[in-house]
Amino acid sequence: MTALLKPENVSVEDYLAGEILSDTRHEYLGGAVHAMAGGTADHSAISLNVGSIFFAHLKGKPCRAFNSDMKVRIDLADHTRFYYPDVQVVCDSRGGDSHWQDRPVVIVEVLSESTFRTDLNEKRSAYLAIPTLQVLLFIESEAATALVLRRKPSGGFAEEFHSGLDAVIELPEIGASLPLADVFDGIGLANTD
Repeated sequence: MTALLKPENVSVEDYLAGEILSDTRHEYLGGAVHAMAGGTADHSAISLNVGSIFFAHLKGKPCRAFNSDMKVRIDLADHTRFYYPDVQVVCDSRGGDSHWQDRPVVIVEVLSESTFRTDLNEKRSAYLAIPTLQVLLFIESEAATALVLRRKPSGGFAEEFHSGLDAVIELPEIGASLPLADVFDGIGLANTD
């Protein structure tokens, strides 16, 4: 009988050093390192569309949009995590040479069949624990629909659903709006209603 080997616990410092040298991106969950799979063309285009919209709205303002090359660090009560959100907006950036951010105001994840459960469960829970986060946005990649989780003044997050190419997600938290027609520009949707 062969004993199962316990995965080696990787320190935050070793993880960050390894990511700088790695050709493959990895997410970090409390010492465990997981390689990330690549995305589809539509997933990439939707992410780029969102980032471009944010860039246009935020130009000359103190907030900055980052694409999926920038990690977000989440310090939970008992461990640290690093994820690569598809898009994040940070109004208090760590600076030009940093490889991660820890104070996002908006995080966007584009949902795909392979990441759906992880994004809506594990990542959602971790992202909502970020004290600076005001809006968490999940965008479907196969339909013009989005789930928005917006921080309430009284605490917690309220859910909003937006559907159809006529829908516009208002983001007063960063002085921007996100028209789904622009988010899905160039994406061939089977059903746009």
